[in-house]
Amino acid sequence: MAPPEDWETVDAQGRGRADNVDPADQWVLNPRTGEYELRLSPSAPQSAVPGPRRSARRAGDATDSSAADGGAGTARRRTAAPGREVPPQRRRRPAPEETAPGRRGRRPEKKKSKGKKALLWAGGSTAFVVLVAGVGGYAYLKHLEGNVSTTDVGNAGSSSFKKDEAFNILIIGTDKRTGAGNEGYGDAGSVGHADTTILLHVAKDRSNATALSIPRDLIVDIPDCETTQEDGTKTVVPGEQDVRFNRSLGEGGRNAGCTMRTVKEATGIQPNHFMMADFNAVKTLTTAVDGVTVCVEHAVNDKKSKLELPAGESVVKGEDALAFVRTRHAFGNEGDLDRIKVQQQFLGSLMRKMSSSDTLTSPTKLVKLAEAATKALTVDKPIGNVGTLKDIALELKKVPTKNITFLTVPVKDNPAEKVKATVVPLETEAPQVFDMIRNDISFTEVKQKEKKEAAAVAARLKGEKSDPSEVRVRVLNGGAPAGSAGQELTYLQTEAGVTKSENAGNADAEVARTTLEYAPDQAAQARALAEILGLSGAAMKPGESTANAQGLPTMTLTLGKDFKGAGVKLNAKSIETPDLPKTTADQKQCAS
Repeated sequence: MAPPEDWETVDAQGRGRADNVDPADQWVLNPRTGEYELRLSPSAPQSAVPGPRRSARRAGDATDSSAADGGAGTARRRTAAPGREVPPQRRRRPAPEETAPGRRGRRPEKKKSKGKKALLWAGGSTAFVVLVAGVGGYAYLKHLEGNVSTTDVGNAGSSSFKKDEAFNILIIGTDKRTGAGNEGYGDAGSVGHADTTILLHVAKDRSNATALSIPRDLIVDIPDCETTQEDGTKTVVPGEQDVRFNRSLGEGGRNAGCTMRTVKEATGIQPNHFMMADFNAVKTLTTAVDGVTVCVEHAVNDKKSKLELPAGESVVKGEDALAFVRTRHAFGNEGDLDRIKVQQQFLGSLMRKMSSSDTLTSPTKLVKLAEAATKALTVDKPIGNVGTLKDIALELKKVPTKNITFLTVPVKDNPAEKVKATVVPLETEAPQVFDMIRNDISFTEVKQKEKKEAAAVAARLKGEKSDPSEVRVRVLNGGAPAGSAGQELTYLQTEAGVTKSENAGNADAEVARTTLEYAPDQAAQARALAEILGLSGAAMKPGESTANAQGLPTMTLTLGKDFKGAGVKLNAKSIETPDLPKTTADQKQCAS
């Protein structure tokens, strides 16, 4: 079928490429429906791809001009694909000059194109997923699924993806020199170490996300790791102590599951899933979007990475993009930490390019992105299917770029070394960063969340407060570490002056957030205790009182999984964000 003149299309046949048609050339944008639709060549089999129904056109309406029809000037009628019936033809609306006297003709309204979004994350030698959330066609999405490689990581991650929970994805860029043209980069025989690693945390309410870079030279303990071999048998790769983080992948047969276990060991944060790519990802993805804008304060001429850029902004893609994220000697002190900063800037620029209308309204670019990204990607088995990958894309799409924070694990030089080559976590700041991510606390100001919280605080925290000595409360452990109720009780009695408190043991069920339940006549006591504990208004639950051991009415404090330790305030606002170098995805910066 010849597409209507007002469809956006690229005719591969007309360019002499009928035997090797680019998949992007087979997708066209129908402005009447706002959907991308698959158009195969006349000789290709017509697969049944679900999509919007299209009404049939009369033969007279489908007539091509002589020039467009090779001079034949013959009318062509639409025929049904095998197994389908042609819907009844509709009467052509008369042109204005054909309208009967007294009746006014009306042109059909032209619908605006709904550019379907695809979400791309890529940074350094790592590529995060490009998923087509609305290109259309289950058959095509299954084709993309066939591009993706999977790895069995056993119990190193989650068995499924949950759309209603916060989630952590470990993004791994290996230094394996696979792919055409990559043999000449550095260690040609590399087994594929964890060269660039980002732990992406996406908040439960999708209001924010944190991309935490983990330096490859960070000293960690690598735990024992069970891996599945190609023949299906399992073997345990022994762990090691006080070694570089990048050795958690590739060495000794370690797979991405070993890297996930190492992250859990080093940070206390459980990665749910992983996504991994090699050098080719940066080259193919940046080429698919016609390049990414980068900025450097000074002209660059790095002989080792072969990166040459003038001062100011440039557009890089392919080999130049890979050189930009690989170079060490062009920026800062020529070390890995400065390279991480450059990679984060590159990632932010790439994300802005993905959200531009130039990309989102181009079916050619979207399909090229989907093909390039899925071919470059290896993921864990639970997310290696088309439905789950699409779900992840849709959840990621909800996060505003201004609330996506890039930062690096706070580190210092390894004090055990005379010649400084590795780093260790900074004791004063790294634990707080890990804690904030574990407890789903944003590193950015999320206005909508603050407004909701402010309303709850105004309603429940405003008013008279009792003296701590008058506060009567029983403490339950509802998901906090073992012993937390007793430790908090000691703090309340010895340091906070809440002497009328008691340990009531374990709650009937675990809860995610700490809560304080109180009767209306205990509101003053509740406000006093909330101030001591740093409870938010949302954590205060008006209800009924409970009798304590003496039979007196008392409030109930249930310590949830967010409990951070005796005497540590619980509300997010009481936790000061560490003063760390960090950026957000909407910021434009120049590498120096």
